[in-house]
Amino acid sequence: MRLVIQRVKKASVCIEAAETRSIEKGLMVLVGFEGTDTPEDAIWLAQKTAQMRIFSDADGKMNLSVLDIKGEILTVSQFTLFAQSAKGNRPSFIRSARPENAIPLYEKFIQSLRDDWKIPVKTGEFGANMDVELVNHGPVTITIDSKNRE
Repeated sequence: MRLVIQRVKKASVCIEAAETRSIEKGLMVLVGFEGTDTPEDAIWLAQKTAQMRIFSDADGKMNLSVLDIKGEILTVSQFTLFAQSAKGNRPSFIRSARPENAIPLYEKFIQSLRDDWKIPVKTGEFGANMDVELVNHGPVTITIDSKNRE
């Protein structure tokens, strides 16, 4: 599982040019799934996301988590995070998990953020055509991969 986490002042997703879901201060998280991912990967990444200290404290140091600031999270599934582009100019998505495997992992990640960490989470819609807008504050962008737990 791979995440792109962005610290935001605000973020929104418009689904199929109709419904819009938005958050204020918090995290915009793009979530990608690989065929070998497990529910344990989803739980581990939810914990890392909840506890990641990338918000500024009173001294201006990145020392606070989304929990500390009582922020929100907007998640959007993004199969393109596992794109392979070594050959040619058209990326391959062969490593991306099929929907029947990815959807339960996406739901597990969201459920863990909500239930285990009590964070308000809004979501995009898996497989939908979406427009994402955000104001990346800092800018701060972090990538995490459950297969590379450094």
